[in-house]
Amino acid sequence: MKTSLPAIVAAAVVLASGCVPHDRYDAAVSDARTAHLSADQCNAELAHAKEEIARLEGVAKEATARADQRDTDLAAAQVATHDLQTKLDDATAQNAELRAALDRLGKNADALLAEKGTLGAALSEAKQRLDELRKAQAAADTRAALFRDLALKFRKMIDAGQLKVKVRDGRMVLELANDVLFDSGQTNLKPDGQKALTQLAAVLKTIPNRRFQVAGDTDNVPIGKSAFPSNWELSAARAVEVVRYLVKAGVNPPLLSAAGYGEYDPIAPNDTPAGRAKNRRIEITLQPNIEELVAIPDGK
Repeated sequence: MKTSLPAIVAAAVVLASGCVPHDRYDAAVSDARTAHLSADQCNAELAHAKEEIARLEGVAKEATARADQRDTDLAAAQVATHDLQTKLDDATAQNAELRAALDRLGKNADALLAEKGTLGAALSEAKQRLDELRKAQAAADTRAALFRDLALKFRKMIDAGQLKVKVRDGRMVLELANDVLFDSGQTNLKPDGQKALTQLAAVLKTIPNRRFQVAGDTDNVPIGKSAFPSNWELSAARAVEVVRYLVKAGVNPPLLSAAGYGEYDPIAPNDTPAGRAKNRRIEITLQPNIEELVAIPDGK
């Protein structure tokens, strides 16, 4: 049990006013000191307790403020959610009204979307067809310009009757009569034929990146005594002979090929001497480049 400060002071006064033994005086003083220290400790603990109470009150106040703010935010979110739901309901109702209106007109929204997709596909296909036609037209214009240029360069040979320039199946064909190049049943080039091919090679060398096919053709008269069993072999041998001469005259070999058609690619009936004479020929065809092979839509 702790002694209060007034009691300690009173005891000290009593002791001082009367005659007491020395040991009792010392014990009283010691008790007074002990009581004083205990009082100081109590005061310190009280001050610490007050500080802790103040801190806890601040924490509680801050927590209360956060709880109030949370409630405010929650209330605002609930209001916003309500507004959004209202707008969604309005939009849903308007969409239903629009669909009902379209249904009354005999078309629903799904049909309109399908029709839009069909029209878009048709438009895309039309654009593709137009692009292909433009490419085909550009390729045709390029070939036409090349054909005109070559016709001008071969004008001298054409006028001399040594060469004919034709367009067949979209390809330019240089036609030389066999009478100019070869004797009947022979594959050796005549001097006039060599001169004609030399002039021809001089022009062909000026055409870049273009392949040429040399084709031999005959009439349908069966071949007589000859080293060749048929007109087919004869026409192929003549085509090879022309290729060899063109290479000798400076044409790049990888750009040349040889073919023999015999009597199977006539350009005139074989029932008259004039028709058979037309069919006996050497043709040099300008082969189309890959970029010229444009697929033209069939219009279906």
